[in-house]
Amino acid sequence: MQRKKKLGREKPIVRKPGHSSRAQFEYPDQLRSVRFILRETGGHRVEKTVAEYFAGIGLMRMGLEKAGWQVVFANDIDPDKKAMYTAHFKNTNGHFKLEDIHKLKPELVPSTALATASFPCNDLSLAGARKGLSGKQSSAFWGFVSTLRKMGDRRPPVLLIENVLGFLSAHQGQDFCDALLALNELGYSVDPFVVDASWFVPQSRQRLFVVATRGEDANTEAPDSPLRPAALRGFIQAHPEVRWNLAVLPVPKPKNSKLTDILENLPDDASEWWSKERADYFLNQMSDRHRKLAESMINNKRYSYATAFRRVRNDKSMAEIRVDGLAGCLRTPRGGSGRQILFKAGFGKYFVRLLTPRECARLMGADDFTITGTLNQSLFGFGDAVCVPAIQWIAETYLNPLANHLACEEI
Repeated sequence: MQRKKKLGREKPIVRKPGHSSRAQFEYPDQLRSVRFILRETGGHRVEKTVAEYFAGIGLMRMGLEKAGWQVVFANDIDPDKKAMYTAHFKNTNGHFKLEDIHKLKPELVPSTALATASFPCNDLSLAGARKGLSGKQSSAFWGFVSTLRKMGDRRPPVLLIENVLGFLSAHQGQDFCDALLALNELGYSVDPFVVDASWFVPQSRQRLFVVATRGEDANTEAPDSPLRPAALRGFIQAHPEVRWNLAVLPVPKPKNSKLTDILENLPDDASEWWSKERADYFLNQMSDRHRKLAESMINNKRYSYATAFRRVRNDKSMAEIRVDGLAGCLRTPRGGSGRQILFKAGFGKYFVRLLTPRECARLMGADDFTITGTLNQSLFGFGDAVCVPAIQWIAETYLNPLANHLACEEI
């Protein structure tokens, strides 16, 4: 692919005492050009508007709205997720289109400043079959790319893409490379980084994000940072054929929240707690190492809490707990194995139950989300969503300063 002349690299801001701006990067004056201007529709400028693909239950929208963005279009294929989305967001104005991304008509998508794509992770996750972007679910990414291509000059100036960290390693990195090159071919330069939800909420949940901007500017320097761990820096260095544009971003200050911060105060005789027989069975599923951790909690003179998943080890279902004060990564409860378990123990007693939908909402930073549907529908919706404060941080730290530059003036 023929490259145009680079316009220069982004310059880190030299911060002065008392400087309050969240932005950690700026773009050279040459980039404030007509090709970056946010598109106009019907004579009115489109500013900080969003087309939300793979919208799910709407947690991407929640995070962006907290940073001043307005979602004007949403698309997903799952009717249960649409039901949860519309139950919470009363003002959708019919902009949620229930449709397969491969069949979505581009003319139905309005011109916006930003498009988001949190496409299915099933074929990229370590817990899945690792079929990658050719798999039945994760191949939806190509439907997104096709929609952008058909939009022509109406393509948004900025994209925000999210998926599991396994996207980076699927098929030895070829899938990720192919995806980034496809965005390059559409005129975007790309900037990948990793954000862990545990910086904001008590859930261990690393996710890979890509901000893509239309233009030819490139910066390939990837400084050592928790946002670009060694595997990602190595990938960037190994793929000079990709047109990169890497921003210098601050590392979020961890809030150090704990699992106990999000738990509902359910009495010991609440129906959510499992029967003694079921709780005993759960305890007996533990390996010796995990059983010792559980026994230590049981013998404590106070109640403490742990989360657990059942995992198959040597063809046997095993219960494994984590006692670091964090929940494990919420997952979609296909087949029941993805449902996260709460273990409460102390004073010689122990109690076991599933995390409630409200607790899952809190783990995603969506504390006030309107919860509807069955237990499994709720758990699936939250397990397949994004962490709200992580999205808000990306919007405030990266997207807002970027949008200000892209929309500030015409040449």
